[in-house]
Amino acid sequence: MVLARDLLGRILFYTGEADAASHAYRGRTARNAVMFGAAGFAYVYFSYGMHYCLNVVADRPGTAGAVLLRALEPRAGVDVMRSHGDHGPEARLLSGPGKIGRAFGLTLQDNGRDFTRGPLGIAAGMPVTDRDVTVSRRIGISRAVELPYRYAVIGSRSVSARGT
Repeated sequence: MVLARDLLGRILFYTGEADAASHAYRGRTARNAVMFGAAGFAYVYFSYGMHYCLNVVADRPGTAGAVLLRALEPRAGVDVMRSHGDHGPEARLLSGPGKIGRAFGLTLQDNGRDFTRGPLGIAAGMPVTDRDVTVSRRIGISRAVELPYRYAVIGSRSVSARGT
């Protein structure tokens, strides 16, 4: 959970094997193997036959753990994001995991990318104080929804209001 909080101001959450909603819950598979690797790598998966979702691997090797990025605020590259098909309000361009995948043009080829090298990365952003953070129940899943793993910056227009 430390990484999830620390990504605010930079980015956003998900957890590992003990979480019934996690892709790692039933153990290591070819699909989720990246989640069991070193921290700092991308775990990208294809959801509902239409969306690529991006996670940041966040645990020690051998233990699954990742942070699902559910919302980001566009800071640059809006024209590129729009070129991938979303023409809605700028604040909503990255307002869901599928929208993030589409806006960044992610595919399964991005699974396992090292966030410290190459075209996909995480940079320092604006600091976020604890008083600017809300934690709530998760959305978009059917199991373990009661776990307080949904971190968001209060007032961000990119975060959906549901569950906050």
